[in-house]
Amino acid sequence: MSGNTKTDDDFQDTVEAIRAGDRVALGRAITLVESTKPEDQLRTQELLEALLPHTGQSIRIGISGVPGAGKSTLIDQLGMNLIAEGHKVAVLAVDPTSSRTGGSILGDKTRMGRLSGETSAFIRPSPAGTSLGGVTKTTRETIALAEAAGFDIVLVETVGVGQSETAVSGMVDVFVVVAIPGAGDELQGIKRGLLELADIIAVNKADSDNVERANRAATEYKTALHILAAGHPNWSPSVLTMSARDNLGLDTLWEKITERQNTLLESGALMERRADQATSWMREIFEQRLLAAFKGSRRAARHVEALEDKVRAGEMTAGAAAEELGRLVGLKEPK
Repeated sequence: MSGNTKTDDDFQDTVEAIRAGDRVALGRAITLVESTKPEDQLRTQELLEALLPHTGQSIRIGISGVPGAGKSTLIDQLGMNLIAEGHKVAVLAVDPTSSRTGGSILGDKTRMGRLSGETSAFIRPSPAGTSLGGVTKTTRETIALAEAAGFDIVLVETVGVGQSETAVSGMVDVFVVVAIPGAGDELQGIKRGLLELADIIAVNKADSDNVERANRAATEYKTALHILAAGHPNWSPSVLTMSARDNLGLDTLWEKITERQNTLLESGALMERRADQATSWMREIFEQRLLAAFKGSRRAARHVEALEDKVRAGEMTAGAAAEELGRLVGLKEPK
């Protein structure tokens, strides 16, 4: 930090407020994390370094699934159940971004009405932005801030479309995929890649007339996972049915989550996984900044535009154009 006493005092006050669970201070810190201003990014890193010793004590859970699967209803009910048991729950929702305003458009606090009113809960939607890298950076840092503020359970919800599931699975301990029963092939609505990331598949909406269909869907998922698991000897995800609306099966879901977490912890795989995630985070931030610096160069910008025109007109291949850009910044061709 600088030698400015007032600035140093303000910084220390912020650190202590977050450590004390001050929700206003936490919200401001997350806003700082999401800022793209260079001075704010510098302050973010200083803040994270100061809070680093107080992070890592939560269970990090990713929740994904197709739109309409009931993820928000699940989180709202599961969060209420966990708070009743004495936990503090942070919900970080990776939302699609409005192309007009740049802000989140799903309105998580209205979709998780009961949970948002709880003092032991913290809900924060994070706009996905235009690049996956931005999602990764802000969400990982927000997880660290929430942990430093004393939240022992962090739920990260993805929109269930695009590549956000891959990014989020790389920053949590347990990844839950929420599925729904439906007519025909149950696997059509869920990508194979998403199945391969799952630790738990929870077939939601197993209520009213849907119970039989939910059980049939669960059987199909188990069959599919058995086939996929042939290439993953140490991977055996669980499949269960539940009704988030009626609060049925959520106790079993939580048992499976904690069972998975404990297995990772006892084997030492949890620390190894988090260490790998941290180094991956470092590489991603470096790549973002490298790309930003390249795009910020006027000379590079002119070349990019000219090369894009050639590629668009079919006068140059994409690979050749990329190599030329690489030479522009001093990258050597691979031998």
